[in-house]
Amino acid sequence: MLRGILLLGALAFASVASAEEQAGYISDDIYIYIHGGPGNQFRILGSIEAGQPVTVTGETESDYSKIVDHKGREGWVKTEFLTTQQTLRFQVPELQNQLTEAQQQLQTAISDKANEPEQLSQLTAELAQVKQALAEVTHARDQAQQQLTAIHDDAQYKMWREGGIIAAIGALIAVILVYLPRPRSKKRDRWF
Repeated sequence: MLRGILLLGALAFASVASAEEQAGYISDDIYIYIHGGPGNQFRILGSIEAGQPVTVTGETESDYSKIVDHKGREGWVKTEFLTTQQTLRFQVPELQNQLTEAQQQLQTAISDKANEPEQLSQLTAELAQVKQALAEVTHARDQAQQQLTAIHDDAQYKMWREGGIIAAIGALIAVILVYLPRPRSKKRDRWF
């Protein structure tokens, strides 16, 4: 019976405790010690914060690697703490910048999308104006071609008419010349 009461009390306490719990995160902002030699029995030269860039010299001994830190100090750290990838300390700000840029691009795209109907109606109105102007220019061109054809026809008619008048005058002169009396030639029988 005592077990049952203890079990019920533990469950009640766990439910109250879980109601007060909040989400939390482990910080990436930790540090490790840099030693003067390959082991923790060597003198500590200082500490390096997580995520700091270091130069790995390539020397390893047991589970330690030799490095040169961002301050120029040469020492040894545990190999398990070295990685070739950038840590979250540097990745998060870059990702936040990329996220901000992506959000700005998205907002720009959304505003451009919102402006599309307005731009479409404006372009439709401009297209209607251009079509109307094209119709007017086409009509003016057709009228100019008709006028040009009429001028050309009038010029040909005038040329034929003037040619006909000149031909008629020439024929009349020819007829008149045919029927004009010719002067008689004097006989040359006499001697003077």
